[in-house]
Amino acid sequence: MTETLEHPVTVSDRAAKRIARILANEPAGTDLRVSVEGGGCSGLQYKYDLVTEREDDDLVIEKNGIAVLIDSISLQYMAGSEIDFVDDLIGQSFQINNPNAVAGCGCGTSFTI
Repeated sequence: MTETLEHPVTVSDRAAKRIARILANEPAGTDLRVSVEGGGCSGLQYKYDLVTEREDDDLVIEKNGIAVLIDSISLQYMAGSEIDFVDDLIGQSFQINNPNAVAGCGCGTSFTI
């Protein structure tokens, strides 16, 4: 599956750079998988995994030599989102700016649609 205007998910330059740093220490062919699963204090939460296999229904977002994978079920919850990386006084973390989320929690990984 390719990125389309119907289900766009983007990766910021900061996130792509951080992902590249993480993947530099992993075996060749490793990608970052971002998925949505039930749980967290708001009902749904983001999950980040390093994987070496792609599924047929994955959205593959390639940027600056890295690839982020999102499965088709998670994509329903993430359409229109931007995956970003933030480094501030509180700490470093990946954050997903999701226009579909109507509520979230302080940790930034849990949300409600």
